[in-house]
Amino acid sequence: MQPSDQLVSKVPAPVVANARTANTVNGGRVADYNVAAWLLVPGMAELPVTLIARYRDGEQVREVVIDHGSLNGHGRILLSGVARLPFRQRIEDLQIRLRAALQLSRLTVEELFVQAVEQIHASDQRLPANSLSL
Repeated sequence: MQPSDQLVSKVPAPVVANARTANTVNGGRVADYNVAAWLLVPGMAELPVTLIARYRDGEQVREVVIDHGSLNGHGRILLSGVARLPFRQRIEDLQIRLRAALQLSRLTVEELFVQAVEQIHASDQRLPANSLSL
């Protein structure tokens, strides 16, 4: 069975650009982001899901697992962690996505937080907390 991805949110470019980057041993670079997502998937109690970050690095599309768990009996879950994004050129089109073994008919983002672990600028880069229904 092929896993299904659902877009949680695109991360605004200013949030992506606000991360302080570090060199890696293989000659690339890495940027770290704190991510927390409160999600509701009605009718899918106990379904295992994975929160991922998907982005472009030049011509290459990369994915990093942030967290995984199972929806509770009401179809809710909090997934959080540090997304460590390796890149050689530039992080572009950063998306937070939810992956499940089944096609999700509806996903409600109750709240999403994405912020660089180490920021270039000290301003808060919280995404709007209003609910999105996809």
